[in-house]
Parts: sequence; C-alpha cells; structure tokens
Amino acid sequence: MPPPWRKFVLAVHLAVSIGWIGGVLVYLALGLLAVRSHDDQTVRAAWIAMEASGWYVLVPLAVATVVTGLLMSLGTKWGLFRHYWVLISFLLTCFAATILILHMPTVSSAADVARRADGSRLHDLGGDLFHPTIGLMVLLAALVLNVYKPSGMTRYGWRRQQAIRAIPSGLPTGTEDRQRMP
Repeated sequence: MPPPWRKFVLAVHLAVSIGWIGGVLVYLALGLLAVRSHDDQTVRAAWIAMEASGWYVLVPLAVATVVTGLLMSLGTKWGLFRHYWVLISFLLTCFAATILILHMPTVSSAADVARRADGSRLHDLGGDLFHPTIGLMVLLAALVLNVYKPSGMTRYGWRRQQAIRAIPSGLPTGTEDRQRMP
C-alpha cells in the first residue's frame, strides 16, 4: 500500500477503533444507570439509548474496525498471518464484533420491553453490564497487542521470512556477461 494510503487507512482505523472503545464505555455507563436508577423514566431512557447507541454507533464502528484492521494487516509489512500479535488482535476484534452483532437483537428486545413495561417489570430488566465489560476487556487486550507488538512469528511468517532471506541480494544485471564477450 502506498504511504499516503497507508497513513489514511491507519488514521481511519485508529479513529474507529478508539471510537468503538469510547462507545462501549458510554454503553456501559448507560447499563450502570439502568441498574442503579429507581426512576422508571431513567431506566426506560437508558435501555432505549443502549439500543440506539448499539445499532447506530457500536455496530458501525465495530465493522469499520474489522475492515480497516484487515486493510492495515494486508497492506503493510506486518501481514495478517506473519506475526502472532497481528493475528490474535484481528481474531479478538472479529470475536468482539461478532458477539456485539449477535447480542444486539437481545438489546432491542429489552428496549421494546422497557418502552411498554411498568415499574416493577421495568426494574427487573436491570442493565446490560456483562457484555460491555467483557467487550471492553477484549478491545483493550487488542489495543495492548497493537501497541506493544510482542515478538513471535507464525509458521507462515517464519517460512516467508526464510524464503526472502534465501533470495540472493546481488541479482545479475546481465552486464557481466556482455563484458566478457569478444
């Protein structure tokens, strides 16, 4: 990938990845609000906001993070399958995005219940704390891997590196043969 494109994709990847983490923190705060509040309207509003932020903020940011992460890995020297940290980070990101997308219909169902429920049934909903907490930990683990880039190459990466090292650095240009000819 040419340097200007690489920088652009990196900037987009950083923006959507950090945005996803921020969105999860907001979602977690809304979940805490739904658990701790005794006001029916606050609980109802928290669930409606969790649904809206999930579908319109978290899911698009998650998909954008996966896509830009894939572009970054395939378009740079790191590759997707060469280094363990890249592969693990990508798999963690895909896992978090998949769980989020699969979990959102449950959030929508809970938000629908919250729209119609009365006081006691509304407070039985509680808040959604488990998924965003685990999701935040997974995203932070991927962040740490991307910052520290621990050493270790996959078998594919090691074989590819050995193949590149085996190529002679001084390839003949053809001029040597012409100089010896009478």
